Amino acid sequence: MFWNVKNVTPLPNYRIRVEIEDGRVGVFDVTPYLEHGVFAELQDVDYFNQVGIQYGAVTWPNEQDIAPETLVAEMEPVD
Repeated sequence: MFWNVKNVTPLPNYRIRVEIEDGRVGVFDVTPYLEHGVFAELQDVDYFNQVGIQYGAVTWPNEQDIAPETLVAEMEPVD
């Protein structure tokens, strides 16, 4: 199944609040990815806070992205 991200907000401690178009909302912890390849750049908090959405995926300016399928599988639901 395919889900598009509708809204993303950076949170403290390398977490993002994600809203999926189907109405699900959760918090995704990016910390486990920070030591891997292109994601290391996200350790800069100012850069991390530039998170956005492109083509339904969470993205950053230098082409790092997290697929909606990963977000849905790993995010902690919130009310």
